[in-house]
Amino acid sequence: MARAGIWLTLDPASVDASAVAWVLAASALVLFMTPGVAFFYGGMVRSRHVLGMLMQNLAAMALVSLTWVLVGFSLAFGGGSGVIGDLRFAGLRSMTAAVPGFAGSHALAVPPILFAAFQMMFAVITPALITGATADRWRFESFIAFVPLWLILVYAPIAHWVFSPVGWAARWGALDFAGGTVVHANAGAAGLAMALVLGRRRGWPKTPMRAHNLPLTVIGAAILWFGWFGFNAGSALRADSVAAFAFVNTNTAAAAALVSWSLFEWLRFGKPTTLGAASGAVSGLVAITPCAGYVTPLASVGIGLLTGVVCAGAVTFKVWFLVDDALDVVGVHLVGGVLGTLALGLFATTSINSLGANGLFSGGGYGLLGRQLVTVVAVAAYSFVATYLLGRGLERFLGTRVTARQEAEGLDLALHGESGYELDGTVQDVRI
Repeated sequence: MARAGIWLTLDPASVDASAVAWVLAASALVLFMTPGVAFFYGGMVRSRHVLGMLMQNLAAMALVSLTWVLVGFSLAFGGGSGVIGDLRFAGLRSMTAAVPGFAGSHALAVPPILFAAFQMMFAVITPALITGATADRWRFESFIAFVPLWLILVYAPIAHWVFSPVGWAARWGALDFAGGTVVHANAGAAGLAMALVLGRRRGWPKTPMRAHNLPLTVIGAAILWFGWFGFNAGSALRADSVAAFAFVNTNTAAAAALVSWSLFEWLRFGKPTTLGAASGAVSGLVAITPCAGYVTPLASVGIGLLTGVVCAGAVTFKVWFLVDDALDVVGVHLVGGVLGTLALGLFATTSINSLGANGLFSGGGYGLLGRQLVTVVAVAAYSFVATYLLGRGLERFLGTRVTARQEAEGLDLALHGESGYELDGTVQDVRI
């Protein structure tokens, strides 16, 4: 993550106190996004499954954090062949050593331990995003096994390709400011794979499965919008003008996508919906993520407007293909991540980030656009295939899907022995 795909490492003399303060704050903001995902998705499921969704996201925070410390960071950012890193940083040891590829004039302005912490928050949210595609039907035991295995087998290699300066995509010159490929296209492709492994929710698509608590979803979207400033502006790894542009571009694209998604609904269905507005904002945040520190604010308007319309249309495809992507992870994160990655090849300009590259509309030709296309296709294809195989393996050895009775009863009671909403006798009497 960084600026321009030319990645940084520690020279003690280069540590900047302002950068340390900013990245510490940004790391906390990014972690806060995972509870935001939990609320965003939790409000969209049926009431008997809300705690099941929250629990999966809480579990992801814990499981990824531990796996990242033990081996994840090392596999993502250790030296290697360009496909996956080594174990030199396992257990977060050797945190005074240089991170491979981050050297010279591009040395990290923060200590490697802080860089590892910041990257950990990105790793945490990525499998949490997958849970939207698999809502209402994933066995908790299987999910617990899935998360650390997926982090090691899927997330770490892809992060190494793109985020590590010694990864093959980064060396080739592909750009991803804050995770359009590593986080969003990756999570979207993985969500599609697991939706296929688990199969459709019983009754879908004939039975209406409406969101049970849209205010909760809006709260989640607001938390995501707020935390995304750390996600994108924090990826500058300094408190500088690149971070400022990333901040403004993030807000601008979210606003533009909210408007265009709502207008799409208004024209197509006669009414703009609250769920559509929230989803539109998130789609804009997804699409600007790879571009945030490389494009102008005006470009971010165009990226957001286009993304809102395209993603609003894309979420209808699941019904055509009878793929039960329950909460539109594919339509928002895969489609939005791909759009943003390709938009970078069009709109990137070195006038915003001198360490970046010029896209097609800035006189850079088709080179960057081609690299972006190959990289995002490689990421999505690897993520889909590897996740599908992992899901099938877990299905064989552990079982991945809850029983029909558990699904009907609800994940909250069946798997966790709790209910998200308890109405005491007094409340019930008043309602009667």
